[in-house]
Amino acid sequence: MRKGADIGDWVVGSGSNDRNIRRGGHLVHAMRITEILTFDEYGVDPRFESKKPYRSGARKQSCGDNIYFRSAPGADWQQRDSFHSSPDGTLNARHVARDTGANRVLISNDFVYFGGEGPRFPEALKDWQGRHLCKAGIGLTIFDDPQLIVDFQQWVRSLGMNGYQGAPFEWLTLRK
Repeated sequence: MRKGADIGDWVVGSGSNDRNIRRGGHLVHAMRITEILTFDEYGVDPRFESKKPYRSGARKQSCGDNIYFRSAPGADWQQRDSFHSSPDGTLNARHVARDTGANRVLISNDFVYFGGEGPRFPEALKDWQGRHLCKAGIGLTIFDDPQLIVDFQQWVRSLGMNGYQGAPFEWLTLRK
């Protein structure tokens, strides 16, 4: 997704249909890409200092996504101790290879994050081929139907919310 995304594109995430989660068909997050940085730029930008994970900190601090950096341009990737690291905090080479395969970080100041309590997608959000915006199953679907994009934007804007609205599903279940 990061490899082909452009400024102005929307990235939309939906809930899992896993039998223990049962949030399929619900919006988790939507973001309109407003900026694209390299990992090196993201790692040193003071705007994203609070996104560096602090695994022994509060739950939100431990989940920061400012994970990858290099000591110098072209040097090997390093990985901050995070949920992407090995359990002992050392570098997880598999995650590094996967996550840095496209040296692009998608930034948005136009987003909403509902976590585990997002609204259900309207049934009418389908493209000209009849594909529903909220896919069933794992994977990525790219939509280029201009009317679907307009309909989606109208719907998500009609919710009247932006920014962080609710905790991830996993955090909600920890409270029970």
